[in-house]
Amino acid sequence: MAVPALRVGMVGYGYFAEFHLIAWQRLGGASLIALADPNAERRSAALKVAPHIEVFESVEEMLSSCEFDILDVATPPTTHLDLIRPVLGRVQAVICQKPFCENLSQAQELASASDNSSTLLVIHENFRFQPWYREISNILADGRLGRVVQAQFRFRPGDGATDDAYLGRQPYFRDMKQFLIRETGVHWIDVFRFLFGEPVAVSADLFRTNPVIAGEDSGTFTFQMADGARIGFDGNRTLDHVAQNRRLTMGEFLIEGSQASLKLSGDGAIALRNFGENHWQTHAYSFEDRDFGGDCVYHLQHHVVEHLRAGETLENTATNYLKNLEIQTLVYRASDEGVRLTLGEGGCI
Repeated sequence: MAVPALRVGMVGYGYFAEFHLIAWQRLGGASLIALADPNAERRSAALKVAPHIEVFESVEEMLSSCEFDILDVATPPTTHLDLIRPVLGRVQAVICQKPFCENLSQAQELASASDNSSTLLVIHENFRFQPWYREISNILADGRLGRVVQAQFRFRPGDGATDDAYLGRQPYFRDMKQFLIRETGVHWIDVFRFLFGEPVAVSADLFRTNPVIAGEDSGTFTFQMADGARIGFDGNRTLDHVAQNRRLTMGEFLIEGSQASLKLSGDGAIALRNFGENHWQTHAYSFEDRDFGGDCVYHLQHHVVEHLRAGETLENTATNYLKNLEIQTLVYRASDEGVRLTLGEGGCI
């Protein structure tokens, strides 16, 4: 007997939520049936993409009219606590966009409430599902690089240098008091943990390059790993890199190991160079350049559906994601105080 499709409801239809909606329509095993957004223009825009769904002005109206297995929350952090808390116990899973909540305290409250309910709370941290990072994870697991000694991702989207920066796509970026790390760098906090494990200390230097925005748009942070490896993020939104689509990987990655090095280019290509050799060898793998970031939104949503239907191990639960937010807090502190800060077994020190 066929297993019925999981019923999905969406909350919010801003810029990035369109990628969610398109992915839900393509996913087998799940069916998007409704969407809630207080803005009439956004509801109309959603219906143009998915004319079969019902649309509602409020979450309460949608929840009273429909039954769901998954609630996909794509609303601002200020709404997360009051929106998600009443839903726990009413659906199988909630997928919440990042930034997750307004602060670490709220995130901890929701994670704890989820753990004490029948509802899974998953954070929509999609970068680890980008196909190049899944492939790099496989290469690292094979041991081809030997021991990783250093790694650095250079984030260079080139979208933040002008007076009208971000106005056309995500204007709220301009008003974020904490911008580069909270909105974007947290992706690589998560990717670094996915690829290399847990850091023991962090250092950081954050600053603002474009004066028209409120928060930092440039800076670095470095993870110190237990074996002495250094894993770094070097970000500057006013600079670019070589790529046909500079929003595909958003930068370039170099991982240097004791036996070989790996580089990721802006077009998603991976190359390897053995220690002592002078030529890079292309590493063959394939991915679909579709929608955002190598179709990572689809891959994340598929991952959650497969967990609910077949028990696949679930990544990015809210409780696990708290470590990203703790490290994010340390990155800002380390930059403000000009010191390296350590992590303890019980969290941040």
